[in-house]
Amino acid sequence: MFYKIFFDRQMPKWLIWFIDLILCFFTLILAYLLRFNFVLPERETILLPYIIPYVLCIKGIVFLIMGTNAGIIRYTSTRDALRVMIAVLISGIIFSIVNLVLFYFFDRKFLIPFSIVIIDFITCTFALTVFRIIVKMTYLELNNPSSKKTNVIIFGAGEGGVIAKRAIDRDAGTKYKVLAFLDEDIMKIGKKIEDVPIYALKELESLLKTNTVAHLILSIQNLKPEKKKAIIETCLSYNTKVLNVPKVGNWINGELSFKQIKKVNIEDLLERDPIKLDEKRIKKDLLDKVVLVSGAAGSIGSEISRQLTGFMPKKLILLDQAESPLFYLETELNSKLKHCPFEVIIGDIRDNAKMEDIFQKYKPDYIYHAAAYKHVPMMESNPEEAVSTNIRGTLLLANLAVKYKVSKFVMVSTDKAVNPTSVMGASKRIAEIYVQALNQKSTTKFITTRFGNVLGSNGSVVTLFKQQIEKGGPITITHPDVTRYFMTIPEACQLVLEAGAMGNGGEIYIFDMGHSVKIIDLAKKMIKLSGLTLGKDIQIVTTGLRPGEKLYEELLNSEENTLPTHHPQIMIAKVRTYDFDTISHEIEALVRESAQNDKMNIVRKMKQIVPEYKSNNSVFEQLDYN
Repeated sequence: MFYKIFFDRQMPKWLIWFIDLILCFFTLILAYLLRFNFVLPERETILLPYIIPYVLCIKGIVFLIMGTNAGIIRYTSTRDALRVMIAVLISGIIFSIVNLVLFYFFDRKFLIPFSIVIIDFITCTFALTVFRIIVKMTYLELNNPSSKKTNVIIFGAGEGGVIAKRAIDRDAGTKYKVLAFLDEDIMKIGKKIEDVPIYALKELESLLKTNTVAHLILSIQNLKPEKKKAIIETCLSYNTKVLNVPKVGNWINGELSFKQIKKVNIEDLLERDPIKLDEKRIKKDLLDKVVLVSGAAGSIGSEISRQLTGFMPKKLILLDQAESPLFYLETELNSKLKHCPFEVIIGDIRDNAKMEDIFQKYKPDYIYHAAAYKHVPMMESNPEEAVSTNIRGTLLLANLAVKYKVSKFVMVSTDKAVNPTSVMGASKRIAEIYVQALNQKSTTKFITTRFGNVLGSNGSVVTLFKQQIEKGGPITITHPDVTRYFMTIPEACQLVLEAGAMGNGGEIYIFDMGHSVKIIDLAKKMIKLSGLTLGKDIQIVTTGLRPGEKLYEELLNSEENTLPTHHPQIMIAKVRTYDFDTISHEIEALVRESAQNDKMNIVRKMKQIVPEYKSNNSVFEQLDYN
């Protein structure tokens, strides 16, 4: 019966009020005993039977007015405790006023000594608050015993870690228990925060070995990538999920909620130290300039557009043929930008009249050319489209850039242009060759940037794996030995801006992509990050290499094939140069050939222009032996 009243249903208001008064009775007696060293004077003994009802009556009325009995005790919060303290304080003020009135207008004596009023305030506040806390803790323990709660470790015993712990206690205390804090500050190690011990980071593996830990929460924002990667790798080996505390600016109404603490992404395992940009040089180049971004709605083009806004161009022209993604980008920029005017244009870079009109109207100073078809198997099946967009579209924009005296033309290329094995890679290489050769004959500076796979981009293997995991699998990989270089979208776009600013024309810049990653290892890590078990919850299936696909990708980033720049993550590729008149004649012939839609003849002509283009796992392999 007692358990049901207290814990199975809400305690009635009258019962809370009655218990509060009982506690007030005992704290008043305790106050008198403490004040007089447990020996009451005769006068106080005589007055006490009158004082007790008087005190309880005043407190009872104040408690009802203040609503101290209105809260649900099992969910007691700091606000409830504050309300109790204020109610007891008001009662004490009333007793003091009555004391003063009696003293000055009647018998010059206090009804209740002021010392007792003060002691009673302290003991009563303490007793009423502790009563509520005990009920709350008992309820939580009976309904969710600590032994059944899931352990959580927080990395970072600073303010962020404390806020994360309190968010857990407040929002998920019935499910989770903070087992430990981890920190690298030797001044904190061995101490406790809110009764939770602080351990050194080196003890993480020991804690994971001896305890079942569901989550490790990273509360430190600026954690070095190598350290974050090491922590995540350790946790994954013990099937412990790693969560990130979001930046303060993303908290709801300035308060962290446990639901906002999100799991880390595969990007966190692949990220590197932040790139240091020469922002002064970039801003000097772009300040008060009209900048055109082709392919602005794509994953690379949209991020370039976002980053360009920070360098105060005169106007941004965002060009793409993808209607919905362009609309979403426009909506995003409208909500964020106050200082950078921009215009959204739907158009195809192959449309000569439309492009001419854009150049004539806006007269861009800079062009970032990110529009392209990038999907290898799709272009292997449609080489005429690869030529039409990746080559003819680039030629059209490049020629207009020369005609309208554009200052710089920065082309976004790909590592698949290096010793290409696919139509897509070869088409990008031919576009590179053309703009490099055109640079010799124009005042426009043509600069090419070349990098590998971008995490989270449209068509990225990471995006595909996420979708497959959400559907319950299987995850499909083409070959167990396939490796790829990866870079985050912001990182790639930062390097594009840096290379564009440093370029003098004619260079092909390649980026330090770090170490290549085995795709099967990437898939396994993504499964673990999702809290699933390989072979039990989800399978990995090998499908075979797709047409035009390589096992290993190249960047020409060896010392023999590159020249260093002032930026440690950007190098210049040493590649063959071409005579403009000769190469333009060959490329124009290719463009004309593509209009006939004869796939074999199109690819044959591409191989003539790029002799190192050798098809792989493709119907066009036969052309390499003719």
